[in-house]
Amino acid sequence: MKLTKVLILTTFILTTPTFASNAIIPVSKETQEMAVSLRDKAAKDDNAYEILKSLTTEVGARHPGTPGEKAGIEWGIKKLQALGFDKVYTEDVNMNGWVRGIETAEILIPSYQKMTITALGRSKSTPEGGLEAPIAHFESYADLEKAADGSLKGKIAFISNRMERVKNGGGYGPANIARSKGHELAAQKGAEAILIRSIGTDDHRNPHTGATNVAMGYTKVPAVALSNPDADQLMRLMEYGHNPKIRLNIQTKDLGAIVTKNVIGEITGREHPNEVVVIGGHLDSWDLGTGAVDDGAGVAIAMATAALIKNNTQQRPRRTIRVILWGAEELGLIGARAYAKARKEDGTIAKHIIGSESDFGAGPVYGLQSSDNISPNALHVVDTMAALMGELGVSRRSGNTSGGPDMMPLAALGVPALNLMQDGTDYFDLHHTPDDTFDKVNPEHMRQNVAAWTVFTYIAAEWPGTFK
Repeated sequence: MKLTKVLILTTFILTTPTFASNAIIPVSKETQEMAVSLRDKAAKDDNAYEILKSLTTEVGARHPGTPGEKAGIEWGIKKLQALGFDKVYTEDVNMNGWVRGIETAEILIPSYQKMTITALGRSKSTPEGGLEAPIAHFESYADLEKAADGSLKGKIAFISNRMERVKNGGGYGPANIARSKGHELAAQKGAEAILIRSIGTDDHRNPHTGATNVAMGYTKVPAVALSNPDADQLMRLMEYGHNPKIRLNIQTKDLGAIVTKNVIGEITGREHPNEVVVIGGHLDSWDLGTGAVDDGAGVAIAMATAALIKNNTQQRPRRTIRVILWGAEELGLIGARAYAKARKEDGTIAKHIIGSESDFGAGPVYGLQSSDNISPNALHVVDTMAALMGELGVSRRSGNTSGGPDMMPLAALGVPALNLMQDGTDYFDLHHTPDDTFDKVNPEHMRQNVAAWTVFTYIAAEWPGTFK
């Protein structure tokens, strides 16, 4: 019982008594003090903001298969090297490329009006010159499911469901099924195309693109997102009793087999260099904006976090910090799946101690969440992290997590994960739109993110126990 009391004082949490064979390893006073020192340095450091400025200005959009993507990969390699990472390398990722071309839409009846649209990922083209058809309106994907098969022949299916604004992004999943699978359902019902209200929370005349569930080839029918104000316009016309007829013209191109890359940088651990703590973001972006909040911010936060730890500690953490800039996330976690598959095949998946991805913009971190597969004897470590992040406005949160989209394939293989929960209240105003640009990012929020990520990353790499 005396041992338990000592551990309580050391870790600053309440624990239940344990047997010596299953003893809890505390987070040492020295480790906590270093984490606090790093946190306070990060809170005054603008390195992440400057990294993001460079990426979005000197490279810009980084859509797979484009010159921008290749420039982004070269930028990532050079930037990691300039930041002093011990090891910088890439891994090839095979995929099927796709790019957008012409995108126009007009209301023809009852009155001529131009609309603002964008093709969804891997959408097939309309016939050259476009297609004209009346719309068949459905308030949700579920309503479209109720239509009889083949009943929409000669029509364009229009789903008007509006995404709800939620701090943690919880409105995204329920709305997103229209984007990811709507093309299949529209084809089943006989429609000529699928038109959806953008999966976003803004009222700007900017359409939101995004992935469909097509890994190669094209969607079943042309798949198009309409800006929210234009979706409202169609709704009002129907409220007046009109049955709008529209013209859609989208022309896209399948690039066939292409190779992208995951870009990786490491700060080598002093005692267990083969054990890795994974942090990162995805380097690719959609082509409409410059990929600042999705996910240049995450890339910059991860790079700045590891660099700050390297440059402000007298000795390296015990374990290696591996920063992964995943490729081709937007078209279906392609780089992340390739990375996880390679680690399973080379037998190093067991050496992945814990991980997390920053891929929810640049809003401030407000919560720390852990995956269900973290050992009960490691939960006090997560509690300690949260306590040290308390100065930043972060609190411990319940609920399971995979640690971010690109962590999902690793989490599926048993890698423990944390979620540094960001305030995403405004994230889906910008997500996948032309408005995703550097000027939307708050430098103070970037500093707060790096401060929180530094606490997690340093303690995870330094604490000698296991999270599994």
